[in-house]
This record gives sequence, C-alpha cells and structure tokens, in this order.
Amino acid sequence: MQSCTFARLLCVRENDMGSLFGTDGVRGIANYELTPELAFDLGRAGATVLSKNNKRPLFIIGKDTRRSGDMLDNALCAGVLSVGGNVIKVGVLPTPAVAYLTRFYEADAGVVISASHNPFEYNGIKFFNGDGYKLDDLIEEKIEDIILRGINIANNITGDGIGQCLREEANATDLYCDYLLTTIDDRLDGLKVCLDCANGAAFQTAPKVYRELGAEVYVIGDKPDGVNINADIGSTHPEKLQRLVVEVGADIGMAYDGDADRLIVVDEKGNVIDGDKTICICAKMLKDKGELEGNKVTTTVMSNVGFHKYCKEVIDCNVDITQVGDRYVIESMRETGSVLGGEQSGHIIFSKYTTTGDGTLSSLQVMKALLKSGKKASEMADEIELFPQVLVNARVDNEKKKAFMLKGEIRDPEIKAAVKAVEEKVAGEGRVLVRVSGTEPLVRVTIEGKDVNVIKEYAEDLAALISQKYS
Repeated sequence: MQSCTFARLLCVRENDMGSLFGTDGVRGIANYELTPELAFDLGRAGATVLSKNNKRPLFIIGKDTRRSGDMLDNALCAGVLSVGGNVIKVGVLPTPAVAYLTRFYEADAGVVISASHNPFEYNGIKFFNGDGYKLDDLIEEKIEDIILRGINIANNITGDGIGQCLREEANATDLYCDYLLTTIDDRLDGLKVCLDCANGAAFQTAPKVYRELGAEVYVIGDKPDGVNINADIGSTHPEKLQRLVVEVGADIGMAYDGDADRLIVVDEKGNVIDGDKTICICAKMLKDKGELEGNKVTTTVMSNVGFHKYCKEVIDCNVDITQVGDRYVIESMRETGSVLGGEQSGHIIFSKYTTTGDGTLSSLQVMKALLKSGKKASEMADEIELFPQVLVNARVDNEKKKAFMLKGEIRDPEIKAAVKAVEEKVAGEGRVLVRVSGTEPLVRVTIEGKDVNVIKEYAEDLAALISQKYS
C-alpha cells in the first residue's frame, strides 16, 4: 500500500506558472480578463515562439460552444496571421480533437478556446505543440515574456508576408470521429447508452460515434446556445444523466465536460463512477489483456487511498504519483512509458491512442471493459472500495500563506507535527493531504479514512490550527 505521507507532495499552487498561464492555459472572464487584445497578443507571441526553422507556422484553432468563442477565435487568428502564420479553423470540437488534428495536419501548434468545466462567462486559451502535447513551462514562459515585456515582434510584415486562413475544415468532425472509431474493435449493438454532452464541444461527435457503433443512444446536453455550457449539466453535474439512465433502463451513462476532455461514468443503477474507479476498471482490462505496459498506472496525489489498495491487491500493479493536473500526469507517462493515467476528476489518458485527456475515447475504453468483463457497470464499480474523504478549508492571510509551504514542505514545526500525528492515526487505511490554494486565501486540508466522523474531526482540528497561526 502507498505511504500516507502525501502532504509533502501537495505544495504546488493551482496557478503558480506565471502571470498569464495557469496549469491549463490562460483563463478568465471573457472580454474582461481574457480580452480580444490579449487573445491577439497570444496569437502573435505563440506563432513567433512555436514556428520551426523560421518557416511560416501553421496553427489549428478549435473552440467549445461559449458565446465568447467567436470573438476570441477571430482575435487569436488575427494575431497568428499578423506575424505570417497560417491558420486552419476547425470550429467547435473537443480539446482532444484539436490535439489529434494538429498531428494529422503536421501543424506547428494547436490552440483550443475553452474554459473546460467553468461557467460560460469564462473562457480560456490553451496551446498544444506540433506533437499534440500541452506546452511545457519553458515554452509558456517564452510566450508570456513576449507579452508582458511588450516585445516588438514582426511589425514590419506586409503584403504576401501576412498569413491566411487556409480553409474552414468542414470535415474536421468526421476526421476526428473516424479516428475514435479505430480505437475500439467491438460493436455496441443491443446496448443502451446515455450521453451527457454538457451543451459543449462533444454535442455532435460523441453521439455520432456511439450511433456508428450501433448503440441505442439517448442524449442530453446536445443543444448548446452559447450560454448553457456546463449549466447544471455535464461531468460536474451528472444528476440529470443519473435520472435518465434509470428512466430509460440504460446499460451505462457517460458525462463529458465543456471541452470533452473529462469523463464521469454512471452505472445502470444511476450511481456515479468517478475517475479513480474508471481508471481502475480500465487498468484491470489492460492487465488482463497483457497490455498494461510496465505494469503501472499514473495518477495524482489526489487519488483515493482505495485506488491504491485496488491497484496493489487486485490488479497487482504499481502506481506512479504526480502533482495535481493532467499535464503532470502526461509528462510522467511520457517519461516512464506508462500507458494509462488520469485524475479523480475524470481526465484519463490512454497514451496508446492520444496525447491528452479525451472523454469520448475514454468512454469507449470503458465500453470495451464492460463487454470484456461480461458484468454490469455497477458490478465492476463495486469491486473497488473508495474511502470516505473530507475536505476542510483553513482561511489564512494571503501574505502569510506564501510562507506556509516551501517546495512541498510545511515550514511550521507545530503544524508539521500535527499532520504527522494524524497520518500515524490513519496509517494503513487513510491519508492526509495539505495544499495551498493558488487562487484563494486558503489552505486545503483533505483526509481520507474509514470513519467519516473521525476524519472530519481530524480535518477540522488541523484547519483550525492552521487558521489560528496564519490568519
């Protein structure tokens, strides 16, 4: 079983990569924080940094269904064109589709305009390199440096030096769906599948793929209007999907988020199967097929202790642990050769098929596991026991918060000792997680264990001590 000393791994702030880029691109309220001017600058700087051998760079640009997407799409595109880059606009498509099409067209970069699971008034811009992977920190810092320092780039480009939109790819949806179909050999005839597309980027692609495979498909969240993306629907709000699955007697339900890189599964009884259980189910399938390369899976420090017990005691495989964020999971997988990784939140990466989280692709792998097992979804999920988890936020002073942790280590001896004492109490059946919020004046205390009342008391006591000393 994994050690319970996870607290020291959780110092990474949620937005510590600079003034513009967070852990998943640049995000903010559209037209207020994330303005057309900033999108234009990101296009210019991104095209300058990501061009290869001084040639004219090619960018693939896609978006989700937010109303602000057109505004930011056009501004970003203008920025790329102004420094001599060319653009292929692929329209509304999932984030992983843009990553795939970037590789397909051998482009220099892909850009997705989306704020993922956030409300519609937010939007974001995230880049992929030419291999379909999210940019590493150094590349993002170069883009950021150009913008923040106001570096003058390529202002003398005129005439035929200006870039152009090569074509609006009308068949981009088909290209992506055709690729998804190559990742599953099974037919789904006779199966009832419910899909929740969050009124987001998967509203066309996911139903199309499942219908092509012969499933009887029921869909909600497939009527985007620009403002209803993620609105009480999708992977962060699966309640409607849970009810639908039970009402129609479906075999399984799949919920995606706004940009369709996350998956939350619902079993035939209407119960949620989170990312931890989904990864376990898929890991067992791969292990049984002899396809779990390196006999390991990759996950973050937020994975449930039950996840680790199942991997060790049932699958007999190892677990690699990373910081919070799918980009860190992917970086670790690339280093170790791991073929399966992901997060509790539903970002799941199958490196044999994709370079980033893909909700629809992941759901197809779940269908493969369902068919191979011969069991119901609830039976597969019930094999994995997840431990209760309690989260208590300790409110602290923002300035003092910065001194609370350094490189993963709690600096205060009294609090460090208190955390260690709780770790010893839950050893073997739980763990303690302490991390600093990068966006709020909070230190988050999470404890897992078998008795929810006991761990709640532990978490409240730790949070109170932290607030007392750092507020």
